[in-house]
Amino acid sequence: MKTGVLLGGPNWESVRQKLGIFEKEISKQQGFMKAIVDCNNFYCSCERLFKPHLKAIPVVVLSNNDGCIISRSDEAKKLGIKMAQAYFLSKPLLQQHGITAFSSNYNLYGDMSKRVMETMQSMFPSTCIEVYSVDEAFVDMSHVPAKELHNTVKELKERIGQWTGIPVSIGVAPTKTLAKIANRLAKENKEKSRCMLILDTPGKVDAALRRTPIGEIWGVGKQYAIKLEKLEVKTAFELKQMPEEWARQQLGGVVGVRLIKELKGIHAIGLDEQLSTKKMVSCTRRFGRPLTDLTQMKEAVAMYVSRAAEKLRRQQSAAGQMTVFVIEKALDKGDVYKPNEPIKREVILPVATCVTTELIKPAVALLEKLYREGVVYEKAGVVFGKLVPDASLQGNFFAASSSTEHKFLMSKVDNINFSMRNELVKVASSGVDRPWKMKQELLSKRYTTRWVELREVN
Repeated sequence: MKTGVLLGGPNWESVRQKLGIFEKEISKQQGFMKAIVDCNNFYCSCERLFKPHLKAIPVVVLSNNDGCIISRSDEAKKLGIKMAQAYFLSKPLLQQHGITAFSSNYNLYGDMSKRVMETMQSMFPSTCIEVYSVDEAFVDMSHVPAKELHNTVKELKERIGQWTGIPVSIGVAPTKTLAKIANRLAKENKEKSRCMLILDTPGKVDAALRRTPIGEIWGVGKQYAIKLEKLEVKTAFELKQMPEEWARQQLGGVVGVRLIKELKGIHAIGLDEQLSTKKMVSCTRRFGRPLTDLTQMKEAVAMYVSRAAEKLRRQQSAAGQMTVFVIEKALDKGDVYKPNEPIKREVILPVATCVTTELIKPAVALLEKLYREGVVYEKAGVVFGKLVPDASLQGNFFAASSSTEHKFLMSKVDNINFSMRNELVKVASSGVDRPWKMKQELLSKRYTTRWVELREVN
């Protein structure tokens, strides 16, 4: 007979079994390690990559139509350049400090982003990577042994830098939310952290949470941050201490509970599967200058339809619904810019299609209904919905479906434009001169996607 039972004490064998199960669950939970790889000042880093002389010079990148600042180098941040500030308001300060400005070069940024993600896939399977944005990706490192974690993160950082030239910061922690916090702290002092921070112990996690203001937590918006501060919850560590029921009431139900769990190191938000087929496709642009002329607006909308139709064909889809919207020019109210709400109309297409010429006609008809003479417009866009596979379209007894010849023609146009670029073949209705085209006065070359713009080495 066992001693514990003889003395009337607990059954230690049973206790040991329960402790063993508990320890396994704890070790299993601690095995979850997520990383967030974030490109440092991505747009600025892309511009500097092909202009090494700008390495120590402050750089900013502007939004569409050179409207406002959307990316800043560390040097520009130290000089007080504010994010999202209008370019025309920042010009005096940029000139005073010799700051170099660039228009957005999305061809370059998109290609460099692809290279960064492909470099990550050279170390991790695609099932372990979630591309979160153009310059961020989550990586599941649960399979990496604890003793190898630091060297693996270091190797990933160095490989991306060597293979692409883009500097990155990497935060690693048991959950995605904690990894975002680690990444943010790694960027605070890049020289000390070497752009890496691993929160692999409860002590490190708590220390990081104490250093994180409530408004800097991933998933806590501005309004919730104000609300939490009024409730005397001012840091991530203080939020972590709150019970789940409180989070359910104060932070939007299940979303709030997930956030509390993530801060406690409990895996609650998994990696999202990559969407190979989008549910909606759109193309929207701000005009290079405000427009009042209906003909020019028709040209712009026709071009937007062409771009969106290309996206449809790329994923082998057809659109069953179309929405066209316009935005009137906002009144000038000094430094404060408040855009008007979009005015839109939509139509259900008689037969789903991806043929550009078949989509332009209803788009122009919707624009004519939206247009008001004498009104100044600054933006327009086209959105395609009710997408279906192009290979299995449902017919309409009262409307003709797209002919095979039209689809064949579109495929050839796409091939020519992809290989030759610059919309070599386009529909006549999208215009020739295009005075409404997006303004990019400070545009750099597309070094990685155009043969004629390759970087030259003397």
